[in-house]
Formats: sequence, structure tokens, C-alpha cells
Amino acid sequence: MEALIPVINKLQDVFNTVGTDSIQLPQIVVIGTQSSGKSSVLESLVGRDFLPRGTGIVTRRPLVLQLVHVNSEEKKRPSEDEDGGHKQEIKEHAHVEEWGKFLHTKNKVYTDFDEIRQEIENETDRVTGTNKGIIDDAIHLKIYSPKVLNLTLVDLPGITKVPVGDQPPDIEVQIREMCLRYIANPNSIILAVTSANTDMATSEALKFAKEVDPDGRRTLAVITKLDLMDAGTDAHDVLMGRVIPVKLGIIGVVNRSQMDINKRKPIEEAMKDEAAFLQRKYPSLASRNGTLHLARTLNRLLMHHIRDCLPDLKTRINVMASQFQQLLNSFGEPVDDKGTTLLQIITKFAAQYCNTIEGTARNIETTELCGGARICYIFHETFGRTLDSIEPLGGLSQLDILTAIRNATGPRPALFVPEVSFELLVKKQIRRLEEPSLRCVELVHEEMQRIINHCGTQELLRFPRLHDRTVEVVTNLLRKRLPVTNSMVENIVQIELAYVNTKHPDFADASMVSALVNSKEELRRQQRNRSVGPGDHGFHSVTAAGDKPAAKEVAVGKSMLENLWVNPVSKILHFYTSLKKVSEAKNVTFSKDVHTVPICTFQKGTSVHC
Repeated sequence: MEALIPVINKLQDVFNTVGTDSIQLPQIVVIGTQSSGKSSVLESLVGRDFLPRGTGIVTRRPLVLQLVHVNSEEKKRPSEDEDGGHKQEIKEHAHVEEWGKFLHTKNKVYTDFDEIRQEIENETDRVTGTNKGIIDDAIHLKIYSPKVLNLTLVDLPGITKVPVGDQPPDIEVQIREMCLRYIANPNSIILAVTSANTDMATSEALKFAKEVDPDGRRTLAVITKLDLMDAGTDAHDVLMGRVIPVKLGIIGVVNRSQMDINKRKPIEEAMKDEAAFLQRKYPSLASRNGTLHLARTLNRLLMHHIRDCLPDLKTRINVMASQFQQLLNSFGEPVDDKGTTLLQIITKFAAQYCNTIEGTARNIETTELCGGARICYIFHETFGRTLDSIEPLGGLSQLDILTAIRNATGPRPALFVPEVSFELLVKKQIRRLEEPSLRCVELVHEEMQRIINHCGTQELLRFPRLHDRTVEVVTNLLRKRLPVTNSMVENIVQIELAYVNTKHPDFADASMVSALVNSKEELRRQQRNRSVGPGDHGFHSVTAAGDKPAAKEVAVGKSMLENLWVNPVSKILHFYTSLKKVSEAKNVTFSKDVHTVPICTFQKGTSVHC
């Protein structure tokens, strides 16, 4: 039974070293209001002065105190296999009767308990500062002594109500949350400290314990300062449990006064005075109260509590050990040559990435497109359908065409179709291709990022930090190349807009326009023969029946604009050359009113007026 507490202490040291609290270990949690005597109780259990003293809130960080009992026989015996580290440590300090060690100072040994007090103060100020604030970062102290029993206690900051000095305004809430977090552990024993010169019904410690332990099965009450009660009063009813019953019991103790502490009165003498006071004031209860009885009771309760919790703890530890062993086995054998292994892992990752794009990867998805197949789908399906859905003459009406031509000619009537208006209209349409092209680049970029998740080789997954770093580097590289790619696409569009190549082979295909010109010339000759007789020198205005040449020319221009959409550069040039041929062949001029459909009339000669 005595070996149970050191085993729990070793488990606690392991969890503190690895920085986890996945298993709630049995321990004794000390709670109470400020100046209730918590520190004096702990020092009485240890038998030495080692805790900071002062007014107001002194304990500003939880203190996990592990008491380890040692004796002279253990110092002389050689270390045993089952507890070699603990035995060896005791043997190394055979020349010292009592000593302490902090977890944060590693192997440094403190034989002077004044240095232990100073180290607690320094470590508290280092983390929490000097503003009397608190922080939930425990200090771990282990004390070896032949005067102590094996115990594990947690000393929490004293409960307060009103912030003083430069304490944060929510100091009460912070302390309450910290206390409840520790005592909510179902494997902990709650040591509720209350001073005897206050009404027990107003005890904040018992109130907190009642919230998490309504049955009181793991709460032990300690009544301090029995010697400071008012004259004519005593604590018989309180100690007998008649005021507030506590299942684990109520134990009364007598603390040293502030004068005794200032005069550095030995704790051994204080315990003798305590025993004499209890025999004089409470003779029938003296054997069930006092610091020695409290220490024995805590040791017994903790051992029995550990025994009760041990089966569940053993099960949970075995499950966790099995899980972590499987995780350890999944990492493979130890790495001897780190440089070679790193190069091989990165090379395999790069090859897997390329294979996923090329479609030659070993693991091929059957549920969805991925890699190069999805990029191909983006180019030929998504991007292609988007281009096909764009109307070549969308947003461009006859009125827009005629208005552009009029604006390009200035104050003079148009004899030829202006080149400026042609370029203006065509470039406006070509710019509509830029937005879907940039969207295509974005989709390809997203897919290349998704490919990273399909390239996690087994060797790379052995090293989670290397995997995360590799993903981060590749993601940053793709992110850096995205603006450059967008700029290249924009430049391609600007190149198409900057120069119209009239020498392109597709530009010579003007059969449709030539046929239109020939038909118009034949129609003109027929009209001239019918309307102008021999010897007629007058001018007669005749309109070709059922024909609107200028309107048809605009229609021809729009039709050619549609043809341009397939190959913008060549078709643009084709459209412009054909439109120019029409204007030169017919000498077309447009009426001033661009809102009406132009009607061409013929006069004597070859001129045509619209």
C-alpha cells in the first residue's frame, strides 16, 4: 500500500515532463480563503518553513507538493530494479537528511529550505509578474524527508472577493475557475480549510466542494486557528460534525501565530504546544485532531483513494500505452543518415506529384477526377463551355456600330469605314475573353494545391513536421507563381489587342463580301436600265425595291464579327478588309440620322447616296 503513492508521483512526473494531463491522477487539493491558514497546515505537514509569507495573496500559482518519506535504511541499501531511479536518488543524498527539488530546475538539489522559499517567489514573479495576478501554471516541488509521510498535495491561491492593488478586476472569477478545475477531478481529495474564528456556514471552501462533490465522499474539512476563538466559545459542535456534516471527517489544528513565525519558532515546538492545547481545551477530541492526526489521515485516505482508482487508471494507461505503441511502430525504424533520408523523401514526393499530373500514379482515384485529368477537364470542358457561352456580339448592336463609325469620322461624312472604329469595336469584344481566362488559371491553381494531398507517401507521413513543412513550401511556391501566371495571361490578351495582322491567311477569305458586291453591282445596272431612258438628262431618285444595302452591309459586318470569334486575330483582319472592300466598291455614305435604317438611292452616274 505504501508503494502506491510513489507510483502515482512517478506518473505525475512523466505527464508533467511531456506536457500533457490526459489522465486525472489521485491527489489532495487544498482550497481555502486568504489567511485561512493553508500555508501553515502544509508547513506543519512537512515540518519545515518553506512557503512564501506576506499579506494579501501570496500563493499566485498552483504548487504541486510531493512528499517522499525516506529513512536511513533506504540510504544504505543499493538501488533496486523496480524503482531504480528513486532508490538511486535517495542513495546519492545519503549525507543529507532533508532536501527538495523543483521540476523546472532539473537536477538542482536544495538543502536549505530558505532557498526553496526564495525559488518559489522568483519562479512566481518570473511567470506572473509583480502585479499580484494569478496564472494556472503549476510549480512542481518534491521534498524528501524522514519526517513526512508519502503525500501529494496541490496548494491553490486563496479565495478572494475584492481585488486589491493592481490585481485584475476579475480576480475572483479567475481563482474560482482555477479551484473548480482542480477539485472537479473525480480522483482528487478536497481538503477544505476554514478558520475557526469564522462561521463555518459561510465557508467558501466548503461551498466550492459542495458544488463538485455534493455527497461529500471525497471532502475532508480542516478547522484552523482553534486557539483564536472568542472567549466563551468552542468548536465542539463543529468538530463533531453537528453544524455541517462531512463524510471524510473534520479535523482541527492549531497554527503558529504571526509572532511565532517572525521569531522562527520551530514547528516541533509548535506541535507540542498544539497537543497541549487540545488536551486542555478538547480532551475528548484530542486524539482525533492535530497536525499528526491530519497527516496520518491524509496518507490513509490518499492510499485508499488510489487503491479504489487504480483499476480504472490501469485500464486507461494500458489503452494509452497500446495506442502510442502502435503510433510508434508506424514511424518505422530509426533513421541513421538523416540527409540521405530527407533527400529520398523529397524526391519521392516530387515524383509522386508529377505522376499524379501525368496520370501514372499508382493509386488512381475512381470516384472523382483529380490531377492532370481534372486540369484537362478544366481546360476543355469548363473553360471551353465558358467561351462557347459568350455571345460574340453580346452588348454590340447595329446602333453601337453606326455610332462608333460616326464618332470616328468627326464632322465629315464617312466615305470609307474608319479603321479606328473597327479596332475599337473588335478590341472591346476581345477583352471579354480576359475574365474567363483568369478564372481558368485560378481553377488550375486550386487543383494543383489539391494534388498535394494525394502525394503523402508513407515515408513522408512518418515525419508529421516534415510533411507539414513540405506542404507549406509547395503551397507558398504555387501562391507565388499565381500572380505571375495571371500577368502572363493578361499580357497575351494585350498582345492580341495591340496589333491587328492584316497579312494573316484567314484575312483573305472575302468570298461572302465579294458575292455581295457583285450582286449589288448587277442590281444597280438593272435599275439603271429600267429607270433611265434614251436622252433623259434629268436626275431621278429610285429606291431598290425590297432592298436596304447599307443595312445589309451592317449585317455582313456583324456576321463577320461572329466569324472573328473563333480566331480573333485573323478574323478581325478578315472582317476589316472585307468591310473596306464593300465601302470602296459602293462609295457608301451614311445618313445623319443614325437612329433610322439607311436606305440607299441611285442617281445618274455611279454615285450612291444613303
